[in-house]
Amino acid sequence: MDPIGISAVALSILSPNITKTEINKVAYKTTYTIVISFFVVIIAGEFVLKVFGLDINSLKVMGGLVLLLMALSMISGNIKVKSNDEDKLNEELAIIPIAIPIVFGTGLFSTIIIFKHEADGFIDLASISIAYCLNAIIFYFIFKNSIHIKRYLGQTGQNVITKLMGLIVGALAIQFIISGVVTLAKSYLN
Repeated sequence: MDPIGISAVALSILSPNITKTEINKVAYKTTYTIVISFFVVIIAGEFVLKVFGLDINSLKVMGGLVLLLMALSMISGNIKVKSNDEDKLNEELAIIPIAIPIVFGTGLFSTIIIFKHEADGFIDLASISIAYCLNAIIFYFIFKNSIHIKRYLGQTGQNVITKLMGLIVGALAIQFIISGVVTLAKSYLN
């Protein structure tokens, strides 16, 4: 998750005259949605993979590619989302498109499935869940205060943070791709 970058994207989607109270509601609804989505994926995500006959390593490669594309767009500054329906309420936009797919997209889905697959037991799953929930809380507070952050950082500061996060996401993407390709190659060559 890139809360500062996502906050900038979300502010461009939401009403330009959004109040502090309205953005609090949007931040809460978005965070609630991504936490529910996390638990749905961690509980039923592997089942969905089995139903479609997908290998976790194929998902690693695909998830890595999606993350890589997202990282490249973060680095190049090409993240643009527009809402064509001006009549939508800000709270409706909190779920779609802000929570899903902007915050909780295929890259995050893939990351959760991969981390769950690599978990050794309940303690690892609990650690993943706690780490995700802590990230969601951080996301909530940053998104809730994004109007202030936008004023403080300015456009240049937001661009720098987004590009740095893009580098980190890109490195994670490369790790996923290499790990998945190597494991798939080994399984097909044996």
